[in-house]
Amino acid sequence: MRIVALDGHTLNPGDNPWAPVEALGEFVVYDKTPDELVVERALGFDVILTNKVPLTADIFDQLPDLKFVSVTATGYNVVDVEAARARSIPVSNIPVYGTDSVAQYTLALLLELCHNVGHHDLRVHEGGWQESGYWSFWDTPLTELAGKTLGLVGFGRIGQRVGQLAHAFGMEVWAYAPSPKDDPGYAPFSFKSVEEIFAGADVVSLHCPQTASNAGFVNAELLSSMKDGALFINTARGGLVDEAALADALRAGKPRAAATDVASTEPIGDDNPLLGAPNLIMTPHMAWATVEARGRLMQMTADNIAAFGRGEPINVVN
Repeated sequence: MRIVALDGHTLNPGDNPWAPVEALGEFVVYDKTPDELVVERALGFDVILTNKVPLTADIFDQLPDLKFVSVTATGYNVVDVEAARARSIPVSNIPVYGTDSVAQYTLALLLELCHNVGHHDLRVHEGGWQESGYWSFWDTPLTELAGKTLGLVGFGRIGQRVGQLAHAFGMEVWAYAPSPKDDPGYAPFSFKSVEEIFAGADVVSLHCPQTASNAGFVNAELLSSMKDGALFINTARGGLVDEAALADALRAGKPRAAATDVASTEPIGDDNPLLGAPNLIMTPHMAWATVEARGRLMQMTADNIAAFGRGEPINVVN
């Protein structure tokens, strides 16, 4: 097989070797591919690996040798899967690889919102502790999680793992799931509506996929319903949130603070309203990117290609 990776840098910036994929055939990798070079770089290859490079019906029409697409991620909206199916091109994804990493990162953001560790480290190095004259010094609110309520919008693998970790901190967990889910087996736990979660939880955390029907659902009305002192976290998708509404809500003090690892356009645009919002932690879509998670993603990508080579494709989404 001839295999090409169109945007391999995020999967392997130098610490996650391509060896499992290289063992399967002739392999070429590009760190990043602009739209105008997709056809030129993919021409003549049997297998395309893509993470964020779009593959459209028009592109498929110009790649007569293409037989298989493996998306090096869980989300596969960058590929026109119906157009691929019409051309008998199976498309596979990586359904599970970063559950623990994203859940861990969600709790890291929550703890940072509760303690502002980075801020206080900076204050010490700036001389703030020395200037205070006290043996103990802080200049932001500090919050204990035990006894607080965490509301999870989305209760798939990641949401469920976040709930387990929050329970270990002594939090009550509420969850919204659009389809029936089993009770997780710990207490206190309740299933709630989205509106109930925003209105009543001390912390709201998003763990749902973005669809055409829920884009921008976190709007001014939902945000204004949050209780005083509540926190908001998004490690899911930036497009779930009306970013201008969130910026305005932070200025108004509801939520008290927020953290997001995602933006509606990535990399984030200079005009994104969140860049000027107060009481906001922003990180560059890195919750998934531990070396352990990327190692699993690499091996699962190789497994997808190998299964296709045997005539038994797995993780097919079309």
